[in-house]
Amino acid sequence: MTRLGYQIPNFTYPGVDSAGLFDKVAAQAAAADRSGFDTVLLMDHFYQLPMLGDPDAYMLECYTTLGALARETKKVRLGALVTGNTYRNPALLAKIITALDIVSNGRAQLGIGAGWFEFEHDSLGFEFGTFTDRFERLEESLQIILPMLRDERPTVDGSRYQVKDAINQPPPISRIPVMIGGSGEKKTLRMVAQYADDSNLTAPVDEVGRKLDALAAHCERIGRDRSEITVTKALNVCIAPTHDEAYADMTTFLGGRGMDLATMDDATKEMILSLVVWGDPDEVGEQFTAVLGLGVDGLTCSLPANGHDPDRVELLGQTATKALGL
Repeated sequence: MTRLGYQIPNFTYPGVDSAGLFDKVAAQAAAADRSGFDTVLLMDHFYQLPMLGDPDAYMLECYTTLGALARETKKVRLGALVTGNTYRNPALLAKIITALDIVSNGRAQLGIGAGWFEFEHDSLGFEFGTFTDRFERLEESLQIILPMLRDERPTVDGSRYQVKDAINQPPPISRIPVMIGGSGEKKTLRMVAQYADDSNLTAPVDEVGRKLDALAAHCERIGRDRSEITVTKALNVCIAPTHDEAYADMTTFLGGRGMDLATMDDATKEMILSLVVWGDPDEVGEQFTAVLGLGVDGLTCSLPANGHDPDRVELLGQTATKALGL
């Protein structure tokens, strides 16, 4: 299960075109592999997300890339943070995850969520549906995917998906951990309690305690021990050897997205910087310790501003493992 995950959230790097792109991605994953991370994760999107870039920024398909990263890493688990359930038939997804487990020699992880990026769905022709519909589809998917990953042959005659004695051979090498992403207290965390090994919270830090209480209540209701579930907090990070270097990295990244820290008003600047854990290793370590003090079991970190620099990835891994006492 994930206690310290490294997510790669973007694929647009200074001076890097398509031909050199995978080498840059592989270098990040290798740096995470040798610096204490237990999981490397990719976004499962086809367009870049708002705040990280324009829709036509580079975006590699998640599972093709993870399969390639299996040959570039040795220890880390590999997964999506998180798979959009709406993008793939669940039986196909079970086969994809199984293939990833086999090519990585037992290091696959299934991260999954209901899907939320409506613009991407509408543009590319994926059915979006209502909020309720997407969560009902997710639950039906889990009733197909999880038995297939456990070498069972499920039959499901659902309103969204149907399978009959679904075969998944060869079976996975490992017992593949399941992460359900999101922080919804009524639907998402109830499904975490019922189906998942991991939970990744995207809520603001001042809501984490309430989310943990909601998860514990769902576990108690179904008779599950909450300690069986590893909960991580998702964090955007910008770390550098010095405070000034971290600020410079942030300034460059935001400037490329039309935001000038030097000219914006103080309130806006403070709001933007508050969305990121940033600074030198001591500053970032203190913030990690504060987040862990909220009761989560670990951290899932991304470096949108400077993750293309493997040295920054290693520095993040060293700082986070120290905060976690690993």
